Amino acid sequence: MALPGVCMSILNARNTKNGYGTFAKPEPFLNQDYERLKQYCLIQGVRFIDKMFPPDKTSIGGDVLEPADLSRVEWLRPAKLVPNPSFEAGEISRFDFGQGIVGNCWFLASIGSLTFQKQIFQQVVPLEQRFDKKYCGLFHFRFWRFGKWVDVVIDDKLPTINGQLIFVHSSDPTVFWPALLEKAYAKVCGSYSDMNSGTPDEALVDFTGGVHMCIELQDPPGDLWEQMCRAGQFKCLMGCGTTQGDSAGNAVLPNGLVQGHAYAVTGVKQMMSNGTPVQLVRLWNPWGATEWNGAWSDESRLWQTVSPEDRESCLAMRDDGEFWMTLEDFCKFYLLLDICCLYPNFLDGDSSCHWKTTFYEGRWVAGTTAGGSMNNASFWSNPQYRIQIAGEYSGRDDEKNLLVSLMQKPDKRNRRMVQNLYIGFIVFEVTGEFKAQRGKFPAAFFRRNRPVAQSKGYKNAREVMAFFALKSGEYLIVPLNPTPNETASFILTIVSKGETHVQENSGGHGDVQHDIQENGEEDEKKRTMSRQYSDMYEEVDAEKLQRLLNEHILKGDMKSGGFSIDACRSMVALMDTSITGKLNDEEFVHLWNKVVGYKDVFFRSDVSQTGTLSLIELRNAITASGNTINDEILNLMALRYGASSGHITLESFISLILRFDRVNQIFRHLSNGKDMTLREPEWLSLSMYT
Repeated sequence: MALPGVCMSILNARNTKNGYGTFAKPEPFLNQDYERLKQYCLIQGVRFIDKMFPPDKTSIGGDVLEPADLSRVEWLRPAKLVPNPSFEAGEISRFDFGQGIVGNCWFLASIGSLTFQKQIFQQVVPLEQRFDKKYCGLFHFRFWRFGKWVDVVIDDKLPTINGQLIFVHSSDPTVFWPALLEKAYAKVCGSYSDMNSGTPDEALVDFTGGVHMCIELQDPPGDLWEQMCRAGQFKCLMGCGTTQGDSAGNAVLPNGLVQGHAYAVTGVKQMMSNGTPVQLVRLWNPWGATEWNGAWSDESRLWQTVSPEDRESCLAMRDDGEFWMTLEDFCKFYLLLDICCLYPNFLDGDSSCHWKTTFYEGRWVAGTTAGGSMNNASFWSNPQYRIQIAGEYSGRDDEKNLLVSLMQKPDKRNRRMVQNLYIGFIVFEVTGEFKAQRGKFPAAFFRRNRPVAQSKGYKNAREVMAFFALKSGEYLIVPLNPTPNETASFILTIVSKGETHVQENSGGHGDVQHDIQENGEEDEKKRTMSRQYSDMYEEVDAEKLQRLLNEHILKGDMKSGGFSIDACRSMVALMDTSITGKLNDEEFVHLWNKVVGYKDVFFRSDVSQTGTLSLIELRNAITASGNTINDEILNLMALRYGASSGHITLESFISLILRFDRVNQIFRHLSNGKDMTLREPEWLSLSMYT
């Protein structure tokens, strides 16, 4: 039986803490372990067939082939296509392959860039794989996917028509690493057709798990050339794309460029032309052909104006898809430039500088943490991240020290089914009396403070980012979707220069105690009533407690029919300190006082006067009850105790807050001087969900 989501969240958090999901310990994608599968196949003497990505039409998907062509597809292993297949042969190059019929130029352009960086290439493509005596039809590749590295296994059955590969193909027909790599990524995306259409940054990030910066070329920064040169110096991967144009297809323009098409940036070089410096960018078309024919193209006479050495080292007179153009033309005809690197040093070119990268996984949840834009009263309920920046600050805008990236994390396996939200983030400086604030910043903070930085608008992209220069001090980063009450997951990446401390800001610090006040005279009346319902041992069981709560203590206050017998059994279990399965006088009176106190909190928090709590009101009610709560636990409460409308009834509120309060106390007692197996967030998560 599958584990409940809360258990999976805890296990994932533990695995991350223990290094799983890193490149050194990638997680088996879809729980398929490469070494175990290989050992099994070798012992059994069988060829691997991947049931999780079967060699049939479901793995090809729709919208790639016509039905008649789809019926002609035959899945063949490399040995059925050529006599002596090899995984790779000699030097890996961008010229090893060309695009097939699927529209994944964005992916192949990224591979072209990847071939320049051998260390990164071998992280993604393990080169020890061979068609030798240990061959069993099983291969594996590694990708960084939304916060963790995964190891993806595939069989080597490839889709063909008439004995020819229909997707990516190698220039050397005996070499199969490009086709197998494409198949592994198609499995990650859901199918080959799920790779249709995209931008290079997606694959560049998935190849590196590193720092990504996107530059809009229609409004380039003044130091664009310097940034591109640094990117080349620090072995970054670079990709770019042309504008779509009027037509939906990849039309070839008169200048040789393809509309709506991805290219790899494969080099930058400044050289002297007739005594004048010229800045040139080299690009590669993943079609393996079709090139720019303007200034500095292969046939351009401008190559006669440079030194023989530069001409010899740069000019290649062949239709291989690669060409040079000036930086000005590059900005004129291309839309975006994506730069991605394992390490952030390329940001300022200082290899001695200490940059720190921090990842946070979070969620916007309708009704609790999906607060929308600053125009919404619920804006304050969005996830919040507090950051302390130390070090010297020159005040110069070009000396940037903070890169913030916000990436959406899809909840669908198939890439084509993912509907990106509009996302962005806002940065506030924490000053004045709010420096002492602990826990989530209230609406008052945002009414009094204006943003000091933010992403450039909101985009329905997989990732948005911005690079800032911020002085030393405390800041609050708020990731958001401008439309409130839309549920989605995200990854926030903060890359900072120098010493920086970051913390998720939804929970409080320290323990807040809240004691229900008791009154001797009133308590005696409560004992008298309990005795009317108690047994011969003067104890109240769950059935009697149900009658007391529904017919006396909370009569007329409840909207959903009163407490169920299961809810009352849970209350008895929580308050039964004598472990008899029932409540004695003192236990019953203590519970009664808590119920009355929680009822008072409930109605004071019900500002909408609906007789239920919205999830925003729920947070306020929990705080008013003397407890602190983070976004993760609040979301679990909404899932476990909320009605289909998302609102919390009085009965549900009393049940959840009683459990929350008791497990907090139990955890503090058990963890006093002991090393707990479960940490507090895990303990609370399991307790609130069960």
